[in-house]
Amino acid sequence: MSIEAVSWSNGKVKLIDQTKLPGKLTYVVTDDITVLWDSIKRLVVRGAPAIGIAGAFGVALAALKSRAKNCQALKKDVFKAADYLATSRPTAVNLFWALGRMKQAALSVEAENCGSLRQLLLEEAIHILDDDKMRCSEIGRNGERLIKEGMGILTHCNAGALATGGSGTALSVFFSAKRRGKKFTVYVDETRPLLQGARLTTWELLREGIDTVLIADNMAAQVMKEGKIGLVITGSDRIALNGDAANKIGTYGIATLAKAHGIPFYVAAPVSTIDFNIKRGREIPIEQRDASEITSCRGKKIAPGNVKVYNPAFDVTPASLIAGIITEKGLITPPYKNKILMLKKKKGCYGGK
Repeated sequence: MSIEAVSWSNGKVKLIDQTKLPGKLTYVVTDDITVLWDSIKRLVVRGAPAIGIAGAFGVALAALKSRAKNCQALKKDVFKAADYLATSRPTAVNLFWALGRMKQAALSVEAENCGSLRQLLLEEAIHILDDDKMRCSEIGRNGERLIKEGMGILTHCNAGALATGGSGTALSVFFSAKRRGKKFTVYVDETRPLLQGARLTTWELLREGIDTVLIADNMAAQVMKEGKIGLVITGSDRIALNGDAANKIGTYGIATLAKAHGIPFYVAAPVSTIDFNIKRGREIPIEQRDASEITSCRGKKIAPGNVKVYNPAFDVTPASLIAGIITEKGLITPPYKNKILMLKKKKGCYGGK
């Protein structure tokens, strides 16, 4: 059974509830954008491309449910919904990219036909979903050549079908290599504090029949030292012009360890994850999460309730530690800035169809 983290069904958005995995495969089905906002915030749906798609469908929902009598009023409702959804999570640029596309689509309609505008916005959201499926497949094809027979690969967090509209980014590389008949082992960091690696990535890889080994986050250095890892591939939530990449907290540490052990570290992400308005990683806003995510684990207290907590959801890996960025338009290598700017110029790469 294929995994569809986000889909459109009978006038509603359908989300896999990732907070329930791997124990239960259940869904949140809604036509209420406040429920959708909460689903993004609580990580019911997560992963940069997936929350962008969810946001796009949220704007379409707002248009369909709006009681506006003319296009000008409808556009105001659309922009209000987009701005509201943008407050759900701050780091993943795909959310703002997708919401921006929906706003552009709304602005492209000049005729006073509310029905046409509503239909156009729904079609745009569906196009964003279908487009991501294609981009995921291309990332997989462009990255699988990095995987050698018998290799051990380390990944962090979840960058699979659960995080996208298609087969994933980093995990799409593994799925593509598996289809090519390659045999390899994927070592999966548990990814504290919310265990996306343990709960989600292992679930996806095992469904595809890929040899999978789960390790605690603090085991990565030892596994590298033992020579079990020949390659590291992760996803990303936002990439700056200079190639600095934000990803789930702990990624920077993994990249530093990989450098120390002479292991190439790659990022897999669609061009929509690149923020062409941010020059370097220190400009990327980092989401701060609730203290309970660290003081509790799966509903059980593991620390004193009055302890101080620092809980950034992401860190930024400097471009100097990244051997390459695997995109749907190919693999780019350092120095990144001019190559990233060239990607923007390629038709269909950014903000268009």
